Parts: sequence; C-alpha cells; structure tokens
Amino acid sequence: MQTTGPARRPDQDGEDGPDGRWTTYPGAPVETRRQLLAKLAWTSVWAVYLAYPVQDLATGQHTPAATTAGAVLLAVFLTAYLSLVVIRHHPGVRQAKRYLPLGLMAAIAVGTSYALGEAWLTLFTYTSVCVAVLLPGRLGPIGVLATTGLFAAVGITSHADLGTLVSIGLPCVLAGLAMLGMQRLVATMRELREARTAVAHLAASEERLRLARDLHDLLGHSLSLIAIKSELTGRLMDAGKAAEARAQVADIEQVARQSLTDVREAVSGFRRPTLAVELAAARTALSASQIELDADPRLLDERPGLGTDESVALAWALREAVTNIVRHGVGATRCTVHLDETWEDDGRHAVLDIVDNGPGPGKSLPGNGLSGLRERLEQVGGRLDAGPAGRGKGFRLRALVPLRPGPTGE
Repeated sequence: MQTTGPARRPDQDGEDGPDGRWTTYPGAPVETRRQLLAKLAWTSVWAVYLAYPVQDLATGQHTPAATTAGAVLLAVFLTAYLSLVVIRHHPGVRQAKRYLPLGLMAAIAVGTSYALGEAWLTLFTYTSVCVAVLLPGRLGPIGVLATTGLFAAVGITSHADLGTLVSIGLPCVLAGLAMLGMQRLVATMRELREARTAVAHLAASEERLRLARDLHDLLGHSLSLIAIKSELTGRLMDAGKAAEARAQVADIEQVARQSLTDVREAVSGFRRPTLAVELAAARTALSASQIELDADPRLLDERPGLGTDESVALAWALREAVTNIVRHGVGATRCTVHLDETWEDDGRHAVLDIVDNGPGPGKSLPGNGLSGLRERLEQVGGRLDAGPAGRGKGFRLRALVPLRPGPTGE
C-alpha cells in the first residue's frame, strides 16, 4: 500500500448526512432514499418467519373466501410492519400516528389467530418487536410483557396446544426484550459517539487556547521590551550618544529575532496532531468510505509513560494508516485500532495496531507516506512494522514507541 499525501480531514465529525454518505452503524438516522431501502431490506429478512401462516394458507384446509381474506390480511400486516421503518424515521409524522400501524398489526394478529388457527400466533412475535421499538423508556418492557400476555390469552382461548404456545411464546417475549436491549445499545452508541466528538472539539479548543496564551505571553513581553528600547534609543540619539544608541538597536534586533523563533515554535506545537483528534477524523473518513471502525477506547485515555513527542508520532501513524485504507483498501469493510503495551529488549513500548480487511499490500512498494512515518518513529526511538495482515488478507500497520520509566510522560 502506498500513499502520497496527508489524510483528508473532513470538516465535521458527524455521521451520514444529507450528502448521501453510507450509514454503517445500527440505529443511524435515515436521511437518503438509499439508506431507507437498506433499512427496509434488512427488516424484510425477518419476514421469513411468516412462512407458518403462508403454509397454513397453502394447505387448502380453509374455504376459498377464508384463504383470500387471510392472504389479504397477511399482506396488510407485512405492509404495516415495513411501514414502521418509514414512519419511525420520517420527521413529519406525529408521534401519535406512529402507533396506528402497530394497532393494526395487533388487531390482525388477534383476529387471524381466532379465525384461521394457531399458525397465525406467529404474528404476535412481530408485534412484540415493534412494541419494543416504538414505546419510549420504561413503557417498552411493559408493552412487551403486555403483548406476550395478549398472545397467551388468545392462544389459550383459541385452544392452541401447549407445544405451540411454548414455541411461539418464548420468541415473542425474548425477541421483544432483545429489541429493547438493542435500542438501549443504540442509544449508548449514539451518546458515546457524541462524547467522542465533544472530546475532539475540546482538544482542538484547548490547543487554540494554548496558542493564544503562548502568543500573549511571548509577544506581550517582547513587544513591550522593544517599545522601551526604541524609546531609549531615540533619547540616546538626541543626546548624541551614537555608540550607546547602536547597542540598543542591536538589542532590539536580538529581541525581535528571538520573538520570531518563539512564535514559530508555538505555532509548530499548535499544528502537532493528537490521538483524540486523529481518531475523530479517522472515524469520519472511514464512515464516508463505508468502513466500520472498531477503536480501542483507551486511545482517548492518558497513558502513563507516553511522552508528548511519542504521542504525536502515534497520531501521525494513525493518520497515515487511515489514509492508506481510504485510498488503497478497495473492498475493505472493517478497520480495527488498538493501543497496547509490550516489552522489547530495550524496555517497555506502546504499540498502536491498525488492521483492515481489504485486499492487502499486493506487490506494491512502500510509498513516501510510510517512509516518512518510519522516519518520524525512528526520531523518537520507535519503529514501524507494515505488511499483510493475518491469513494473507488485509493490511496491518504497527507503530511502536518507547514508554518513559517515570509515572507520567513528562
């Protein structure tokens, strides 16, 4: 894999937006027609369990009128089930109207179970899942249990056998509870994503504050000294003391040069990347390329013994690896980033491991990006290992930097 330039830095750390970028995480908002079709396709997969009512209609044990009515009601039930995906993500639909398809599903489940037999009790499982999705907060578990209770009541009063009640009742309650857990997981993922974005923004804000503080301290002192010496030089020149005035001019030149050096150092420090900011940028860049990012949460924590220069080198490694994946990892769908420690012959090291499941490096030679990254790591006493991932598929980049023996990285 090669790279010829720096990673593209998106302006925002949001996920998919109106520009049509692909959604790669559960529970993401639907904002394009393509995303809506993907949601409907995944939801339709679970319609395979409607095979029981379809089989019941195909046996011919019902009258033609009952078979036709059952087929129509089954189609209406499936339409209501899929319409919940559209309605749930449509901002123009009021909350109250989102319960209409759910009520229709429950009514069809009850009516067909009584009229057509126990095979139609399967519809209660779909109803339980939709209840878990639509009901907010603590109402979700209550709704799932109420749906299961309704199923039990209909099954018993319709004289369904015990085996059917157990085989359908367990999926009814477990599927509903599993969907409640998924809803909680999605909400937690969204909160974590927002927190990570906030961390990246705070890191950038902290750098801006540091730059402003450093420039104020540096230039405030230097310019004040230059103003005082300039005033003194004028007085010496008026007094005819050319030698003394010349000495003050030399001091002014020295102060100006030192101020310029200090400003350059401050700006250089401002431009140095951090792991938190680079991780946020990586998440956005990979999401735009339809690649899922599995990142170690410890990347955002302060690691004892990791100095500033070493941390900057790892941030450059993360940026370079993501650039390679986005530009050359055709077919990659997943990227894992982990930060760990290891012992080498010369002491303890921090290890940043980035692996993707793309086609791998092939026969291409290392590009300028990897060569420059290797030089950066060598400057801080680290090293770079890059090559095919396990089982000959994907690309792996390992960056090692030494950890300092003290309790902190300073």
